[in-house]
Amino acid sequence: MEKIMMAANLYGIGDLRYEEVPMPQCSEDEVLVSVKFCGICGSDIQRVFKSGAYYYPIILGHEFSGIVRYDPKNELTGKRVAVYPLIPCRHCVMCGQELYELCSDYDYYGSRRNGGYAEYIAVKRWNLVFLPDEVSYEEGAMCEPVSVAHHAVSRLEIKQGDSVLISGAGPIGLIAAQWMKAFGAAKVFLFDIVPEKIEFAVKMGFEEYKDGIEVDAALEGTGYTDALSRCLEAVKRHGNVVLMGNPARSVELSQETYWCILRKELNVTGSWNSSFSPHVNDWNAALKAMAGKEIQVMPLISHIYPLARCNDAFRMLADNSEFHNRVMFRIGED
Repeated sequence: MEKIMMAANLYGIGDLRYEEVPMPQCSEDEVLVSVKFCGICGSDIQRVFKSGAYYYPIILGHEFSGIVRYDPKNELTGKRVAVYPLIPCRHCVMCGQELYELCSDYDYYGSRRNGGYAEYIAVKRWNLVFLPDEVSYEEGAMCEPVSVAHHAVSRLEIKQGDSVLISGAGPIGLIAAQWMKAFGAAKVFLFDIVPEKIEFAVKMGFEEYKDGIEVDAALEGTGYTDALSRCLEAVKRHGNVVLMGNPARSVELSQETYWCILRKELNVTGSWNSSFSPHVNDWNAALKAMAGKEIQVMPLISHIYPLARCNDAFRMLADNSEFHNRVMFRIGED
């Protein structure tokens, strides 16, 4: 008799169903993870309501933690884990250099294959990240955005005493702000179109950005034209700007803003995902910082829903009916 589990299964735009699905089977290079918590990323909201998915039905969710319930090799059962969601092809030029985040033919939990909005998921052994005792399952489910923020902030090359600017005061912006402080920034400014988000950022010890303030570096975290323009205009000559925001539509620059790049000779860099190699590993840095409480993520978790209420959670996020930061699902129970 086929074993079943509960999952949030996406059948099309706006058609998310909490239902029974077959439990995944493990190959020799996989383990079965019982999911404990899984965060809702902004990209998941886009997939559910606007852009759709690569195929249907699909189980979304790429920010998750859990415990290994079954290991075909009987080595890792009982281990507490988070999961690096990108599965590299291992054949392209970038994979050959162990720059797996730049793989040209990658697979991905929660977007290109089933993800963590389920009671169980089969995960490649290579993708497992082992949680230290000091990191809870809730924090483990935040390891992916903490790693992505670390990757982006590292590219800013912040020097001790720098002033920095972040566009977007959502969860990843607030995590990036904490990394900036850890990297030595003296002043961290944020702006956002939602006043409540700025109020929350100020309570966390950061500052609201005002027009006319010059900064040494800026992180664009929204993917919107106005936000990018503001970052480019704020940065000093020879300053660094990192683009991290995933655009939902076209991003355009005015002639005047484009001149900011030329005439100030700005260094503009992109950042996507996180590094996960033996040489550079943002996930190791994330776990160390969370274990030492250098990066605080628990204050950013505003809502925890049971997976059975997946549609309530997504509707709240789509409607912005409540102030929120990171929203996640509680799935497994001890």
